[in-house]
Amino acid sequence: MTLRRCALLLAAACAATAAHADVYPSKPIRFVVAFPPGGGTDIIARSIAQKLGERLEQQIVVDNRPGAGGNIGTDIVAKSAPDGYTMLMGSAGPLAINASLFATMPFDPVRDLAPVTLAASTPNVLVVHPSLKVATVKDLIALARAKPGAINFASSGHGTPAHLAGELFGSMAGVKLVHVPYKGAAPALADLLGGQVQIMFSTMPPALPHVRDGKLRALAVTSAKRSPAMPELPTVDEAALPGFEANTWHGVVLPAGAQAAIVARLNREIVAILHMPDVVERLSNQGAEPVGSTPEEFAAYIKSETVKWAKVVRDSGAKAE
Repeated sequence: MTLRRCALLLAAACAATAAHADVYPSKPIRFVVAFPPGGGTDIIARSIAQKLGERLEQQIVVDNRPGAGGNIGTDIVAKSAPDGYTMLMGSAGPLAINASLFATMPFDPVRDLAPVTLAASTPNVLVVHPSLKVATVKDLIALARAKPGAINFASSGHGTPAHLAGELFGSMAGVKLVHVPYKGAAPALADLLGGQVQIMFSTMPPALPHVRDGKLRALAVTSAKRSPAMPELPTVDEAALPGFEANTWHGVVLPAGAQAAIVARLNREIVAILHMPDVVERLSNQGAEPVGSTPEEFAAYIKSETVKWAKVVRDSGAKAE
């Protein structure tokens, strides 16, 4: 084969690839959320999905697939065709924590998934049922020390940031809290509201309305700095435990092998959406901070978070059951 013919074939292949990217998307896109409706991951995903559908002129179908700390929904995406028509609103649990927490994983978050963008970051908020007679973090620690093993904390599942925030809290405070996992933030909050469990390190979006209605009492946020959504709340760091920090984050990923042009297109559109004033306002009102990043920045962030939470899992002795 001559060099000229090779060059022509290469040019044709590049043109075909570009043409394919230009017509993308030509059918609805499935946007998997690995947690139930109503939780923080779901709220952020739906905020993006509506705008993305308008910009791409295609339907974005949000598909909630909860279970196993986010592993079930994430595995569905990891094993999907890398054609850009299945994507995931990923989160810290399945993308950075679960590999240290679970004995076996059905997917490798680095090998099997392609980062698109870090979408949003939010502190967890430490909320308690009003029947628990504590007004501050120090009150909670004192009660937990006086009654070891008597206080239950709910989480959105094994390996989720809500789970490990509770483990980190117990380790740093020197108290024994009993972990009660659920299949997502919504059912965990439902039992917290009903008094079946006493406390939760919840993502802010689903918890704030109940705090504002007086159905839950907020004690502190888990970020390094106070949250603009509730500036009156101290951080756990300043309230009682110096050095405590446990944020929740969410980002969009595709199956590994997705075309670079499709990754770039989705990155461009989603980052633009995250900078829209109405989206910023909606997420901020829910306690979430829109981010937006390059795929490379998101990949580096996942790596750093994996290292951080592996240490927390190891030090706390937390295991998925």
